[in-house]
Amino acid sequence: MQNFEDLKNLYHEMEDEKGEDTYKYMPELLQRAEELHRAYHIEHKTGKDIGQSWRSFKGKNFQKLIQYIITESIEKLGLKVVNDNKLENRQLSPQLDTVKRNLTIDYGEFGLLLPDADIVVYNPEDSQIIAIISSKTSLAERVAQTGYWKFKLLEGKDTKHIKVYLITSDAKKDLTRMDTVTDSKKKSRIIAEVELDGTYVLTTEELEENDKVKLFEHFIEDLKQVIGEN
Repeated sequence: MQNFEDLKNLYHEMEDEKGEDTYKYMPELLQRAEELHRAYHIEHKTGKDIGQSWRSFKGKNFQKLIQYIITESIEKLGLKVVNDNKLENRQLSPQLDTVKRNLTIDYGEFGLLLPDADIVVYNPEDSQIIAIISSKTSLAERVAQTGYWKFKLLEGKDTKHIKVYLITSDAKKDLTRMDTVTDSKKKSRIIAEVELDGTYVLTTEELEENDKVKLFEHFIEDLKQVIGEN
């Protein structure tokens, strides 16, 4: 397990077992990927800190896998998807240059900044931003930061319409029933419900759902609703 193509191929292998609901088994997929990643480094005696190497691999490639999973469905809606790394490039097409400008936040004397948005959903007809998506294996890694960017987008008249979502495999079980979680986990759930437009969980486990925290299978339908409102 060395790169994103390896992870993508593993996802497709699991599709042979799990079918179209493979995305629900993201924790199992990542566990298998970690075992393969560890085996590779041991076999090839890379000398790297395997734990640190896996965390880096997981963070970077989980985002890519989420983008891969949702892109086809989003494009069927007439929208496009791009990641923030691409928007950081100096040489952009006219369309993506406009997308970047439409997403930037004005910090006054400090200049313009792009929010931390792993995935950006936009309308290719006018380059208007529909939504930004943070994608993390654990809610605690990103929920407060994502809430901050939602607040900053709301401050701008040209960005206040942008939806802010989080897609997670909820590795640390921060989104279980509110009456059974610890205070630290409850804090993450509250931030997700109050500050974000939606949090979507890839899991087979039971989830106490509401309008803000849902299973991942509802994501595209909710996005359709946003398009209709726009």
